[in-house]
Amino acid sequence: MEFEVITTEAGEVPASATQYMVRMRDGVHLATDVYLPDGTAPTQTVLVRICYDKNGRYTFMDLLAPFVTNRGYAFVVQDVRGKFRSEGTTMAFVHESHDGYDTLEWISNQPWSDGRVGMFGDSYYGFTQWAAVASGHRALRAIVPRVTSADLGMVNSGRHRGPEGDIEDVDWFVSASYLSHFWLDQFIHDYPIDIGRRPLRDAFEAAFDALGKRSNSFDVVVPRKIPLQVYPDGHPFDAKPVPVLHSVGWFDNLQIPHMRDYVELLSRPEWAPLQYLIADSVDHENYHLELAPIEEHVEHDHIVNDDALQRLMPLYLEPALEFFDVFLKGANPVDSIPRVRWHLGHEVYHESAIWPPAGAVERRLFLGDLSSASAGEGTLNGAGVVQSDSASWVHDPTDLVPSAVENSFSFLYWYPDEAATGRREDVLVFTSAPLTEALDLTGPVDLYARVSSSAPTTDVYCKLLDVDEEGHAHLIVRGQGHVLEPSSDRTSRIEMGHTGYRVRPGHRLRVHVSSSDFPEYVPHPGTDENPWLAEDLRPSTQTLHTDAVAPSYLRLTVNGA
Repeated sequence: MEFEVITTEAGEVPASATQYMVRMRDGVHLATDVYLPDGTAPTQTVLVRICYDKNGRYTFMDLLAPFVTNRGYAFVVQDVRGKFRSEGTTMAFVHESHDGYDTLEWISNQPWSDGRVGMFGDSYYGFTQWAAVASGHRALRAIVPRVTSADLGMVNSGRHRGPEGDIEDVDWFVSASYLSHFWLDQFIHDYPIDIGRRPLRDAFEAAFDALGKRSNSFDVVVPRKIPLQVYPDGHPFDAKPVPVLHSVGWFDNLQIPHMRDYVELLSRPEWAPLQYLIADSVDHENYHLELAPIEEHVEHDHIVNDDALQRLMPLYLEPALEFFDVFLKGANPVDSIPRVRWHLGHEVYHESAIWPPAGAVERRLFLGDLSSASAGEGTLNGAGVVQSDSASWVHDPTDLVPSAVENSFSFLYWYPDEAATGRREDVLVFTSAPLTEALDLTGPVDLYARVSSSAPTTDVYCKLLDVDEEGHAHLIVRGQGHVLEPSSDRTSRIEMGHTGYRVRPGHRLRVHVSSSDFPEYVPHPGTDENPWLAEDLRPSTQTLHTDAVAPSYLRLTVNGA
């Protein structure tokens, strides 16, 4: 394959910052920018620990700095160990807890610091906040993790299982790709991956050979799925609680694990009073549903358009500063910020005391006419199931259901019409009647399904789509699960995450059920081999079952008002 590498190196330290090389406990020094507000009195600090270049356009820290310092905070931004201007071995996740502690200790001893620190940031620099919480440092008083998860370092480890123990998370091919591109060395390298290679592990080998180096992080996770030891002093949820503002994107590809964090912490009495949620109709790159598809509205593409970025910044940062004003500075009372702020897709923003909001109720839509589903004519109805029915589809590892977009971090850049996917023979399709009035989805969505397979295990993918009057089908939520014991006698829950979304009158709901989504996820080989190592790829037949006693259905959470 043709091979080209685009490398992103460290940007220039801006004149508005002072860079320090901060010593960690083992003697490694981390590059750390300090932006200070006017005045000489010690003040509170907002800390960002980042792996994507503290001085790069992509993370625009220098543009955020004035918003932070004008609010009276010191702003500290650090390249994590082994990345860009920092020293040390390049290895994702494993050093962040101790390095976070040592950085907080350094800040606490600076003359401009009053010893109170809050942390902010997206994705990996959301994870570094959780690592700092796990360290237990006394200076950390509040965090604002955005589009991330405390278990981000474990997303490819098979760690998470469903409540009944019969479902595992499917291996995320994107995670391996991320480790190979972003954690190869101190810089970021963009290069092609040969996704046609088998075994699939070898898809990365041509790049590693051409570059003459390997990603240590990739080699630990792929193909052995060894959980990285990211929390040497214990999981952050077992540490001393701090106030948390969870910033979630309904279209973020990490939405499911992030909402797991939020729900888990609400279940813990010591953490629950400190949990806050802001959920918006955005993807991982902060593209918004109301502007999608961005590729048709480039004036709104903040990644390349400076004016769009300027418009984004206050919206992106202001909720965090409001949170810090309460829990870091103590300038405003706790009740000055709502517990939950959320966007209803195609509608407006709302505030509520809890999530799901008061009045939300469960609604079931049953999968009907299964025998017609492979022809795209299955139904969704609220009346229940009156007789046994089944539908089968063949999963062929050599002819996989293609992923909807080439980069799921930027899903709303494309916001594709997925109607054509439903015309494949290996996708079951279930569609409701047109809605006579608006339906507001306000909470979790799950598929409960009885699935058997000719293979020892199987993968089940489910998408909930909004179909307009012209037949265009756009994603609302999605989920997937590795079914460990496929059986017609067992109902499995496919977790599809949460949403706030208005399905407008005249539109229909549609469900796609399949067994692959490549290259977003690692495909099932049709055998019990490790999917990264499998070369013997075998078609398998999956069958979805339903009857009046144990129906297969979609569970929605809707506004009950």
